[in-house]
Amino acid sequence: MSKNTKLIFETIIVFLIVSFFAVFVQKIEINKFLKYSLYSIILLFQGLWFYRFYIVGHEASHKKLFPDNLKLNDFWGSIVLLPLMVPITIYRQIHFFHHGFNRKDEHTSALDTFVVKKEPNKLQQIYYYTIWYISVFCGGFFIHSLVSVILFLFIPPKVSVKISPAFKKWTMQDQLKSIALFTLGVLLHLSVYLFLGKEIYLFTLGFPMLAFAWVLSLLVYIFHYDTTIGDGVRYNVRSVKRVPIISWILMNFNEHATHHQYPNIPWYELPQKSASLPQEYAEKNQNTWNFFKAIINQIKGPNITHEHTH
Repeated sequence: MSKNTKLIFETIIVFLIVSFFAVFVQKIEINKFLKYSLYSIILLFQGLWFYRFYIVGHEASHKKLFPDNLKLNDFWGSIVLLPLMVPITIYRQIHFFHHGFNRKDEHTSALDTFVVKKEPNKLQQIYYYTIWYISVFCGGFFIHSLVSVILFLFIPPKVSVKISPAFKKWTMQDQLKSIALFTLGVLLHLSVYLFLGKEIYLFTLGFPMLAFAWVLSLLVYIFHYDTTIGDGVRYNVRSVKRVPIISWILMNFNEHATHHQYPNIPWYELPQKSASLPQEYAEKNQNTWNFFKAIINQIKGPNITHEHTH
């Protein structure tokens, strides 16, 4: 059995086991404080495990789950992404653009940068800091991603590319396939709700999605926040040191600089093939190797620049 076959089974089985425990904890008669404390730990794990779904989808978007069989690769990538209601087709389109244009300039794929026409006043600064804090610490990046998915599901392909260059070569066939996959995700949620009941739905999919919204928003940009901006798109990134349980859940995603330099390396080879950044990029971007510090550093806020700065 291949490593990625094991990965898919592990991802699905752990999801089912943790879902069972989340429901079970609600049924047992114990002290309320203990129950809420135990459930909080389970819910956090569920949020992280939904992020595992996202990263399995990431491997599928790079065609690395089953590199010799694209149909099988996309099938299992789509299955694992169903709870998130994210079509692999849209995921791949946006993610490939991210790799090609990551932090190329202040306007392109630099989520922590706001460009204004003139030097911002105090009120504008407060506004952009508020947007940033909501995006990172209150689930805003998840909402942004969800709106983006729904938007590109239903607007004509010719209009899509005008909104985002990521959708260059986006076809009607791609769009129809994406709508079908999104519909399957919605049907999964509806089926669990209708056939298993509201309580089971909330503790297996509903509340975990909310936890995932927070986890995704908190973690999605830690490898690029406040890194270099410029043509060296492969190097505008950082890695962080391995945290055993988290690195297992997130499939060695901490080796993010290696992944951006060599995106074809599968998740299980990243630690062995770890690659350092060129010195000029490492000096700026590797300002921390600590996973938790990389999260906390985002409190510093966004970069607000005006067009006449450069």
